[in-house]
Amino acid sequence: MGLFDKLFGGGNKKKVSKETAETRGAHMPDLNIPVDEKFTIHFKKNGGKFLYCDSFTEISQALKNIITENNWQDHPFFVLDSKLKDKFGKEKVKFTHRSADSDVFFTTCEHLVAQNGSILVCSNQLMEKKLHELPYNVIVFATTSQLVESIGEGLKTIKKKYSGRIPANITTLKHFQANEENSDDFLTYGSSSKNLYLLLLEDL
Repeated sequence: MGLFDKLFGGGNKKKVSKETAETRGAHMPDLNIPVDEKFTIHFKKNGGKFLYCDSFTEISQALKNIITENNWQDHPFFVLDSKLKDKFGKEKVKFTHRSADSDVFFTTCEHLVAQNGSILVCSNQLMEKKLHELPYNVIVFATTSQLVESIGEGLKTIKKKYSGRIPANITTLKHFQANEENSDDFLTYGSSSKNLYLLLLEDL
């Protein structure tokens, strides 16, 4: 199966086809669209590359395809999350803790925001790094249970989850192409465009 054969899903009813995403995004309001479809539509508008997987085996294969597609076999991935290194330790991926030594940032996230197709991250993923300090290429591993309707909902969930120790450096990854429109979202202030792949695992 090609790298993007699974773009926007296949026959699973929870997945949205590329054609549906384009049609709805262009002609229909998204007020009543399910949160997963809404995220897909806006994420695609932002220029992100989306790979939906039913199992970790499929995630593993998708990651291998991305590496092959971009000739990253000899490129170490910049990773700040030790749990992510443990989870993908058997995938023959090289890791580094120095951003200067890598062309690819491999990370998790806090939430996927359907409202605008952005990816909510914080110091748990970035430490003290700013978005412009990260490599241009980004691969995000996330699950469907991390989907939320809005940034506000995501922030409330973070506050509840980390009660008493709310993480710092909360921001969103939103611009996945060079000619993005300016955003008035304060969480994207000072952000930079990234070439972003989303590996989304079904866990619901």
